[in-house]
Amino acid sequence: MKETCLMFAQYHKAANQAVLSILQTLSPEEREKERGSYYGSLSGLIRHIGEGTRFFQGLFKGALSHKAPALKALTLAESLVIPQDTATEAQWKALVRAFEALDDGLIQVISVLDEQDFTIPTQWYGGNPDTVPLYFLLYQLTMHGAHHRGQIAQILDELKISNDYSGINAAFLPPPVLPQ
Repeated sequence: MKETCLMFAQYHKAANQAVLSILQTLSPEEREKERGSYYGSLSGLIRHIGEGTRFFQGLFKGALSHKAPALKALTLAESLVIPQDTATEAQWKALVRAFEALDDGLIQVISVLDEQDFTIPTQWYGGNPDTVPLYFLLYQLTMHGAHHRGQIAQILDELKISNDYSGINAAFLPPPVLPQ
């Protein structure tokens, strides 16, 4: 399970970097323009992905209070600034740095976990059941980012801006287990 979660976290980071590098080529006005999505603009969508990552990491923090190295990486996420409204150029640069820290933190957290840690009951934010295994929330974080990056891809397609960050590169796959 650890290898799978680590692969997803590495993919999440690579996909976020790819999207951010595409969005950085746009003017602030193009990033902030209303596009008809639930989160409005391309910038609104990417900010939501960042806020979602920070939200999930907050849930992980409650479950991993016994893992000091994991807590250190998760505590960093609390101090990162993700602008809530139209992002200035300086705020955009800070947002890019925040994504790097969030994504690196997620990889660090997963790296220090033991296999049994992935089954720790973790408080879900409402709904039934009240707790779910940690791995479930790690998967949910991956799906959340993929869902919203898909919305960004649709908008970029409509703008005729080349984008392709949906495939999991073979570099993220664990090494094959060869027969002895």
